[in-house]
Amino acid sequence: MTQQPSDHREYNRRLITEFRAAGRRLGGRALLLLTTTGRRSGRPYTTPLMYIRLDDRLLVIASAAGAPEHPDWYRNLVADPAVTVEVDGEQYKATATPATGADRDALFVRIAEQYPFFTDHQNRIDRRIPIVELVRRADEAG
Repeated sequence: MTQQPSDHREYNRRLITEFRAAGRRLGGRALLLLTTTGRRSGRPYTTPLMYIRLDDRLLVIASAAGAPEHPDWYRNLVADPAVTVEVDGEQYKATATPATGADRDALFVRIAEQYPFFTDHQNRIDRRIPIVELVRRADEAG
């Protein structure tokens, strides 16, 4: 199991700073920054996340390392799917759409084949781990 940092907020702050300073890339890591709007505060929150590209889809997985509750960033985007994505040297507005039904299930199988730790996360909890597609807004075409 992956060691979790003792001060997760400070770790994320440093990672965000390093990612942006490196031109919105971080070596060969599949990392993006997702900015959501707080469902209660209305404030922007930026979270570094692993991403996966499948069939021209940009996906993030709300596993929270197998935590029993959905992560805050996921609850925020369910309340307001308008997000900002920073990835591969660029920043753009996007719409976050959780996958559902057979699409979600098929995506999870494919993702878990590449990254078996997601199966471990799912097996430890009762909630169904969401998979979210980040779709660039049409007015943000690059």
